Amino acid sequence: QARLVESGGGLVQSGGSLTLSCAASGFDLDRYHVGWFRQAPREDREGISCVTAHDLDTYYGDSVKGRFTISRDFGKNMVYLQMTNLKPEDTGIYYCAAEMQGDLTTGRRVCLGWGISYWGQGTQVTVSS
Repeated sequence: QARLVESGGGLVQSGGSLTLSCAASGFDLDRYHVGWFRQAPREDREGISCVTAHDLDTYYGDSVKGRFTISRDFGKNMVYLQMTNLKPEDTGIYYCAAEMQGDLTTGRRVCLGWGISYWGQGTQVTVSS
């Protein structure tokens, strides 16, 4: 059974850092486009950082550009999100997601979320001011 499991969320002060991890099981994550999505309180879920298979293209949303870094560990079925200089507006539930490879795509399109094959259950990140 295919699963994505996030970890690493928690409570952090403004300006602090966290690294989220996402472990895939039941399928080969290396063959998928992957991304991180965030749902802030009372907001829709949005894609904040996504990378295509083989790391051909990476996308960062304007709100996280320069502060967050997405990476994946090929062969270990893992994807990470390093978050630095966290702000209260980064508070939300963070979801890992995977989209099966198809036609050539971009990280930005993956972050639209239209073609996601698997979602994690989410991990809460709270940034205090």
